[in-house]
Amino acid sequence: MRLILSFLLLLSALALFAQPCKEVVGYYPAWQWYDRAKLVKPAGIRYDRYTIINYAFFQPMPDGSITGTDAWADENLLLGEPDWANGGYLPNTSIVDLAHSAGVKVVISVGGWTLSNDFPAIAADPVKRTNFAHHCAQLIRQYNLDGVDLDWEYPGFPDHNGTPADRANFTLLLSEVRDSIDATGNTLGRNMLLTAAVGAGADRMDDVDWPAVTSLLDIINLMSYDFFGAWDATTNHNAPLYAPNVGDVTFNCDSAITRLIQVYGVDPGRITLGVPFYGRSAVTTGAPGLFVPSTQTADNITFFTDDGSPLYYNILLNLSSFDTWWDNQAQVPYLTGRNGLNTFVSYDDEQSIARKAQYINDHNLRGAIIWEITGDYLETSPGSGIIAATPLADTLNAVLCSSTGLSGVSGVDEWQLYPSPAIDRVHVRGAAQDQIISASMLTAYGQFVDVMVRERKEEIVFDVRSLPAGLYLVELRCKDGARRVLRFPVAR
Repeated sequence: MRLILSFLLLLSALALFAQPCKEVVGYYPAWQWYDRAKLVKPAGIRYDRYTIINYAFFQPMPDGSITGTDAWADENLLLGEPDWANGGYLPNTSIVDLAHSAGVKVVISVGGWTLSNDFPAIAADPVKRTNFAHHCAQLIRQYNLDGVDLDWEYPGFPDHNGTPADRANFTLLLSEVRDSIDATGNTLGRNMLLTAAVGAGADRMDDVDWPAVTSLLDIINLMSYDFFGAWDATTNHNAPLYAPNVGDVTFNCDSAITRLIQVYGVDPGRITLGVPFYGRSAVTTGAPGLFVPSTQTADNITFFTDDGSPLYYNILLNLSSFDTWWDNQAQVPYLTGRNGLNTFVSYDDEQSIARKAQYINDHNLRGAIIWEITGDYLETSPGSGIIAATPLADTLNAVLCSSTGLSGVSGVDEWQLYPSPAIDRVHVRGAAQDQIISASMLTAYGQFVDVMVRERKEEIVFDVRSLPAGLYLVELRCKDGARRVLRFPVAR
């Protein structure tokens, strides 16, 4: 069982962050407002985890105008709950009002994977560019926003009507938007943000004039995920930090960051690294595993609510159906189905998020972008409607705010926990048993669990027969002051 740093998880449970230490840009998709009985509504968002909320998505139209995709959601989320008695909107019920009260900016994100087909024609036409820039400024005034995020996926991408001319036209479009929103900002008395979500593939980067674009953008949001998925013939990681042992050696976070900085000369202080709060599933042709043949279809049965790309909370709910693994080369976890379930799942957990946050610190990046924040909101129990924790966002901020980083945590490294999932008892065995001061069990939210513990010379045994199914943690405290946490599911 892979190891997780418990000080990060305890910070996750206690939620001790006043403000992120680096840029943390969180995408909030409008359609997720409806999910889980509106669990992550404006009042439920934990704004202190983020510096910027990117509200996604608004749609560019063929003439360069911009429109919303869900008028009811946009009204409620950006303006507030309607005041049916007096007209207008109830104060402090919108994402914008609540975010601003917490010192967090709100930016409108225009485009996205399914809404990028009209960008090439808009960017190529001076009249349409001007119209687009005008509508960006209009949205800022209408919703009291702090800027615009262009999510053109991607300049030069043929599947979305891209052409080689997009390279120059992308710069022209950004320049026009920059001028328009800056003029609006001067009128409103505050600076406006212009950001862009950019592809992490080498071919996508080649279609951008980076010296020109960098001078126009405040933040470059690198979409360092979706490197591999169900569309591939072989299972692999969604967002590996480093190159896996199989597959394109450029399909990983480190390669993308290195290329942006060393090949294109982009200032690392403008780059945010993408961290996914979701996973990618693939149905395998035989026994599930990493680097095995795939049917090139996602598991839409196990993860039907997410169309086969499960959000983090949904992965946790289904852990009892999988064995958990850690790829030390790529520095990310993955799951393989149990009992005949031929499903592979690549995802990020607290440990891999911690590694990526440390990478951000080590490479002096501006921060991180999250796609998307609602996947990290865990309930006290499924359907309770009560938010218990945001462990991935908390882990991210814990490391970004750490002066020592992961290298400052020492202690016992080689520990095993079995069986996983557990039914009646769970055993913890290690090579340095005499270094353990205490062992305790916690829920996934950091709450102490009172269970019987037997300490033997060679192992520690927990009796879990009284526990309901779910995710649990074993915390080991060592003589050198270090702590280690082993994670495992209880199955019923």
